[in-house]
Amino acid sequence: MSGPVDAAEAARLVGELNTRSRDVLRLIVDAYVATGAPVGSRTLSRGLGMSLSPASIRNVMADLEEAGLLYAPHTSAGRMPTELGLRLFVHGLLEVGDLSEAERVNIEGQCAAAGRGVAEVLEEATSALSGLSACAGLVLAPKTDRPLKHIEFVSLAPGRVLVVLVNVDGVVENRVIDVPMGLPASTLVHAANYLNARVIGRSVAEARSEIFAEIGAERSQLDTLAAKVVEAGIADSAGGSAGTLIVKGQSRLLEDIQAIEDLERIRMLFQALETKEAMVRLLDAAQQAEGVQIYIGADSDLFGHTGCTTIIAPYKDSDEQIVGAIGVIGPTRLNYARIIPMVDYTAKVVGRLLWQGTGNDHQAA
Repeated sequence: MSGPVDAAEAARLVGELNTRSRDVLRLIVDAYVATGAPVGSRTLSRGLGMSLSPASIRNVMADLEEAGLLYAPHTSAGRMPTELGLRLFVHGLLEVGDLSEAERVNIEGQCAAAGRGVAEVLEEATSALSGLSACAGLVLAPKTDRPLKHIEFVSLAPGRVLVVLVNVDGVVENRVIDVPMGLPASTLVHAANYLNARVIGRSVAEARSEIFAEIGAERSQLDTLAAKVVEAGIADSAGGSAGTLIVKGQSRLLEDIQAIEDLERIRMLFQALETKEAMVRLLDAAQQAEGVQIYIGADSDLFGHTGCTTIIAPYKDSDEQIVGAIGVIGPTRLNYARIIPMVDYTAKVVGRLLWQGTGNDHQAA
């Protein structure tokens, strides 16, 4: 059997294993997570703490291998879990631990210390996850689709203008756009007044098409330079439907490489991380489900060839709507029992800091 295994399917498959097989599989996965090395029958015999001979354990291992849950990387070597075996363990056998008080304080402190900015909070949360998990941290920032309250343009330098959008929650989004050289300040005021009369109570996406159509029909009433500023500000500020991707701690992936083949997988992972559109799709998918999502190897089309694991949890706004996702990516040899609650807790902290009670005053750079 191959392909993704969800929690319900894992529970069914685990139910088909006898107690001895479950114990052997659990010990092999535990050893793999700890060392990354194959485990032999003699080692397992000592670890089981029961009167089971190495020969009996070899029979169990052979059955698990036939079921596609274990494999031998080399002739006469011990056994390691396959991706299917890992998925079965994570979804059906894993006993998820809890974070220590120090870890909770660390996560909350780093996120809160970022100041009042949405972007700063998200970057610090991602860095905190990366540091605590020894993986690369990922976050999909919220989409800019809340109704707007105010928009203005601030001159930065010749040909460069800052667009400041304030939504009804008080969250501020800043974007830098290119404008014609020598643009007078009065044109920026004209453009801002024009937009503020039309975008209030609407999201950028809702206002864009109507404003573009109006500019085309009434260009004679709107100065050509002001029209260019309006068009640039609305087009650039629309962002994209998928939000903004932040990746932190890629170097963590290089800290525990066991073999040359691991290095090759990390190289492929770096290439995948550079494909930000695909990464955003993966994080965006996490917004369609509640709770922590775990993608092991082939569970994800994006990372199937890298032999890596992605653990993602969505975070919510004050209306309990999912607006983004945060998580980590690393090798399949992760301490799942520790990292799963870590990702879950960080997502809850991010949601609370940004949106529930304090989010109304936050700003995004």
